[in-house]
Amino acid sequence: MMAIVPAASAQQDDLPDPPQKQKKLPEAPSKLPKVPADRIRGLDFLFGALKAAPDDASAKAVEARIWAIWLQTPSDTAALLMSRAKAAIDARQMDVAVKLLDATIKLRPDFVEAWNRRATVYYLQNDYGRSLADIQQVLAREPRHFGALAGLGMIMQELGDDKHALDAFRKALAVNPHLEKVPDLVKTLSEKVEGRDI
Repeated sequence: MMAIVPAASAQQDDLPDPPQKQKKLPEAPSKLPKVPADRIRGLDFLFGALKAAPDDASAKAVEARIWAIWLQTPSDTAALLMSRAKAAIDARQMDVAVKLLDATIKLRPDFVEAWNRRATVYYLQNDYGRSLADIQQVLAREPRHFGALAGLGMIMQELGDDKHALDAFRKALAVNPHLEKVPDLVKTLSEKVEGRDI
């Protein structure tokens, strides 16, 4: 969520394959594991790779794959609503974006990224109460959502709750040690909340 990580989220919406490169995939045999289990295993693997990434470039590649999985939905309608919501956000039509995201969440309440995107819009509108409520929904479904954790930290900091902001930023870094700006925020808030080492 928020200004710290939206670039990766936005990138995923902008990278469809050219029509000539898209291939019709064969039907999966019924004996294969169901998609949700594969998705969870895939995310588990990627989160492990994210923590072990040797450098920022590798981490960004893994992070982009995580965002891509979060943006996947089995519903074509939800995917269309999300792309229109993104276009509305880009055009600064926040009220339109909220309505589109409301419809997406009503259609697919399990779609984590719809909650996260709406939390971002509420944050941009300075509606911290609604943003926090949506972040809570995101983290209930995906506790490792580093974007939502970073967003939670930003809201707590803006509300003057440095202790909870620090806690949220530390949780975000525990999941994704390569987040931009967050280590500096943790350092600054640590000194404020816990004092400097002597």
